[in-house]
Amino acid sequence: MSSVLLWVVSPKGNAAAPLLAFGGGKLRWRRRVPEAARTVTISSAVASPALRTSEEKVYEVVMKQAALVREQRKERNKAAEMMDGFSNLDLLNEAYDRCGEVCAEYAKTFYLGTLLMTPERRRAVWAIYVWCRRTDELVDGPNATHITPRALERWEQRLIDLFEGCPYDMYDAALAHTVSKYPVDIQPFKDMVEGMRLDLKKSRYKNFDELYLYCYYVAGTVGLMSVPVMGIAPESKSTTESVYNAALALGIANQLTNILRDVGEDARRGRIYLPQDELAQAGLSDEDIFRGQVTDKWRSFMKEQIKRARMFFNQAEEGIAELNAASRWPVWASLLLYKQILDAIEANDYNNFTKRAYVGKAKKLVSLPLAYGRALMGPTNSKIVELSKS
Repeated sequence: MSSVLLWVVSPKGNAAAPLLAFGGGKLRWRRRVPEAARTVTISSAVASPALRTSEEKVYEVVMKQAALVREQRKERNKAAEMMDGFSNLDLLNEAYDRCGEVCAEYAKTFYLGTLLMTPERRRAVWAIYVWCRRTDELVDGPNATHITPRALERWEQRLIDLFEGCPYDMYDAALAHTVSKYPVDIQPFKDMVEGMRLDLKKSRYKNFDELYLYCYYVAGTVGLMSVPVMGIAPESKSTTESVYNAALALGIANQLTNILRDVGEDARRGRIYLPQDELAQAGLSDEDIFRGQVTDKWRSFMKEQIKRARMFFNQAEEGIAELNAASRWPVWASLLLYKQILDAIEANDYNNFTKRAYVGKAKKLVSLPLAYGRALMGPTNSKIVELSKS
């Protein structure tokens, strides 16, 4: 799988380890219920009727998450009170600190952006980052060749336990506390695990509808996880659904960019994350990808793929201004830096077979103040800018 929006540390321990739970004012160990006695919930998007498009399936998840934010369920508030009352605060603080260390090591630019957030939101974003990174590492990490569908089932059950307030280790403890305090739904997390399942069994995508669903699973989900933590600006006039759709669009755009950047790398592993029908329409085949020659047909094909990725970036931009002021900078930085990867592909004459498109340090440094400047424009200012352009 091409690297996703958030990237990962190897899980500490394994699914067969004892379960770390909160209780009695301290962290305690207890054994899990045998997994054979449990039922693994299948992603609602996967179980949906095949007649619906991928966008329709994903939109159901968006609507559910948006409704959860509006409702601020009493059950979740009660769970937060329980976690606050029984957790060992010293150990919990250490758990969040460790998540921050992982974020600082593997996502330096994003980490710097999180430092502008409130301490509570900052720590929550770190916890989500680490879980996503660990999940991605299951199929992309050093032990990926040993991962089986059964292992992913255990990881998903571990997720369910985590949402019920029974974490396995300190990284899980941080996320368990986070999801108890914010209106975060479990479905995007389950869907990311589903994306890992796809990587174990699928190496071709017949059309963009299939590819869109995959991009949602492995990257769009991150936006749905993060928005409740980052928060929507109090002065925003946009609907909650529109903000979530923008976050989803950023995840899709980033993953499409990853795919276009990593065509050669993926091909060497026998994988092609490009719509098969669009390749055929362009007069290209899998053999052309494996051969790795930049032709006029390839350039024409790539131009259309880049155009689509930029369209999703444009959709994402419309919603960033609606986020809480303290959360905008890291999101703008991510968007601007990833958009420049598409520019780099073009600068390499569309040779993403043997040349890796990347953004140099100088361009990154220039992008950060630009991102900060855009982050200063809230919902009202962004509408004034739009009017001035018309």
